[in-house]
This record gives sequence, C-alpha cells and structure tokens, in this order.
Amino acid sequence: MEKLALKEKIGYALGDTAANIAWRSILTFLLVFYTDVYGISAAAAGMLLMVGRLSDGALDIVVGMLSDRTNTKYGKFRPWILWTAVPLGITVILTFTTPNFGYTGKLIYAYCTYILMLFVYTANNIPYSALMGVMTGSHKERTSLSSFRFAGAYLGGIISQGLLIYLIIFLGHGNKNLGYQHSMYLFAVMMVVFLLITYFSTKERVVPPAGQHTNIRNDLKDLVTNRPWLILLVIGFLFVTYNSVKQGITVIYFERYLNNITLASVYMVSLLIVSVIAALVTTPLANFFGKRNLFIYCILFSALINGTIYFFRPGQLPYIFTAGIMSEFGAGILPVLFFAMLGDSADYSEWKHNRRATGLFYSAGTFAMKFGGGVAGAIIGFVLSAYNYDGKNVASIPGAIPGIKLLMSWIPGIFAVLGTISLMFYPLTKNRMDQIETELKARRTA
Repeated sequence: MEKLALKEKIGYALGDTAANIAWRSILTFLLVFYTDVYGISAAAAGMLLMVGRLSDGALDIVVGMLSDRTNTKYGKFRPWILWTAVPLGITVILTFTTPNFGYTGKLIYAYCTYILMLFVYTANNIPYSALMGVMTGSHKERTSLSSFRFAGAYLGGIISQGLLIYLIIFLGHGNKNLGYQHSMYLFAVMMVVFLLITYFSTKERVVPPAGQHTNIRNDLKDLVTNRPWLILLVIGFLFVTYNSVKQGITVIYFERYLNNITLASVYMVSLLIVSVIAALVTTPLANFFGKRNLFIYCILFSALINGTIYFFRPGQLPYIFTAGIMSEFGAGILPVLFFAMLGDSADYSEWKHNRRATGLFYSAGTFAMKFGGGVAGAIIGFVLSAYNYDGKNVASIPGAIPGIKLLMSWIPGIFAVLGTISLMFYPLTKNRMDQIETELKARRTA
C-alpha cells in the first residue's frame, strides 16, 4: 500500500504537466497579452486578474467537498480528471482568443473567459491534488510523489515558457493575435493527452475511516479548527505571491529593460530545469531537515539571492542568469513541500477527529495558488500603472524601468519574509508526523 511504482508516479506527474501548460501560460503571458496585444490598460488587466481569482475562491471549497462525496468504482478524485480534460483545453483557447470588440466588449469578454477558465481549472486541479493524498498513506512516500508531481509541473512550465514565444512568432507569421490562438490549439491537445494518461495510470488506495458519514458541517468545522491547515493557507498565499510576481514580470523585464524578449524564454527554461532538479532532491532534503525547516531555509535563500537582481544592468546578463538560477533552486522546492504538507494536515485531521476530507483540505492548494497569483497580477498591474507604463506607447517605457526592476527583485521578497514568519507557527514537525502516521496505520489495520 505504501510504495508506489515508478510508472504510477510518472503518470501522476503528467497531470501537473498538463495543468502547468495552462497555468504558466496564464501566469507568465496573460498580463502582457492583455496589455500589449489585446489592448487593455495595465491597471484594468491587473484588476481583472485579481477579481477573477477572488470570484473563483469559494468554488475551491465547493469542488473539494463535491469530490470528497463522489463515489464511483473508479474512485473519488480520478473521474474529475477525466471529466474536465477537454473543457480545460477549450477554455484556455478561449482565454487567449481576441475578438474584434470595442474596449468595453473586450473587457467583458476577458472577464468571462478568464473566470470560466479558472472554474474549469479548479474542477480539474483540486481533485488532481487530492489524489496525491489517497494514493499512499505514507507521508514520506507522499513527499516523493510530490517531488515527481512538481518535476512534471516544471516540465509543463518548460513547454509553456520555453516554447510559447517562438510558437507565437512561427504560427502567427507576424500576427500576435493568431500566434497566441494557434499556439493554444497545440497546447490544448497536449494537455488533454497528459490528463488522460494520469487518469488511466493512477489508483486510489486510502479510503475514509470505516463508518464515516459525510457531513458538511463537520467537514468545515474540522477544516477551520485545523491549525496546520490554517497556517498552510497563509503560507501558500504568501509563497505563491512571491513566485508569481517574479514570473509575471519576467517577459516585460526582458523585453523592456534588457531589450531582448526571446532571451526571456532561455531564462525561464533555465530556471525551470533547475526547478526540476530541486523537485527531485526535495525528498532526501525534507527527510533530513524536516519539511518546515527546509521550507524556511529555501524561501529565505531564494528571496535574498533574487533581491540582488535589482542592482544588475542590461549588459550583465551572466549575473542576472546566475542570480535567477540560484534563487529558483530554493523557490522550486517550495510547492513540493507545500502540497506534501497539505496531505499531512489531512492526516492530522483524520488522527484528531477520525474523519477524513482529503479533497476539502487540498482545496487550500489551488485557492492559495489562484488568490496569490491574482494578487501578484494586481500588484504588477498597479506598480506598472504607478510608473505610467503603457505597453502600446514606447515613450512610456523609460519612466517605468524602476518599477519593473523592483517587481523583478525586492517587491516579491516582502512576501517571502512574511511567509518565513508564518512558518514559525507550523506545528507538524517530522517527529510529530511519524507518530501520526504510525497511529493511523494501526487504526486502518484494525
């Protein structure tokens, strides 16, 4: 029950490859697509990103509870991956489609397609994340599975961030509108194929305690009184905001400050390759330091190194790449630990209350990612607006350079410091989790 085959770990990981083809495209390119291609102002685009993700927040909890109450011969969570595979591909295409509307019509269309895409992403990604919590009952094996998952996630990032700029040029033949849309056709097919592989290659093994009766009131009570989960909700928001500000400004930083947009793909792929390595070494590091301590070390190291980027000039590309790569090694470990720790909080709830609601507990993951990403998008949009950035007006660029540099370096570091403070209160140490796992094994055996 505890050990998972390599092919099952790889099959599971491909599900996050699919999700990150969508998510990294949204996180990295949607703001610049809205401002520089679609023609929406930076402030309006930033507000759109935040409102969209806030409006989707309540759905995370709903999908978590619905997936916990899904009972099929194929499991609770796997069927959701099958049901949402094609809709996710379609909504990503629609989000990057540019109809010929007036400004107000464009804004309405952008809100509708973006929010719809987020809804479908939620219905796909919360059950997918929860699946990790029921594939094995071992918290160490779950950390290993999380490592594979995020190696797959970073592969999705490499596909999106490494190829999209070149695909836009190649498939658009000089027309960025068509370039984005045709690229999304290709990405949508890849996403559907990867999600189907995940569905057919994985298996659910951990089931709720015998005799458990589902009760929304009890599930929500367990959730809001679960101290580890509440702290993780805050930590998730902070570290995702930290990562999302850095990633969301990268294309603009390279195009407007370094005057080389194609080099942005090389930079992002370099960081993602390092992230894959970071994900694969997370398990032995977490076993040695403990997940909480490793999280603290990594987020502080990443933020301090990333802050040095502010001081580099356009001609100092080797220093920029070196600082970005070193910083990303620490940042790449953070989501691996976070999603493994969400499984720990579900184990803690089962240990304490003899009830398990895995999907509901994992809803914190996607909520934190979307909310943090939305706030990051708003921060980028507001800072650029404060420096009078206008993607269609070249004359506005020089005055916006200080803001772009701050967004690439020190502004995200604020959230890293706050995340470190929050981690000091996280109670599930390595020894505590060993104790909880042993007692839960005994109960399940009985």
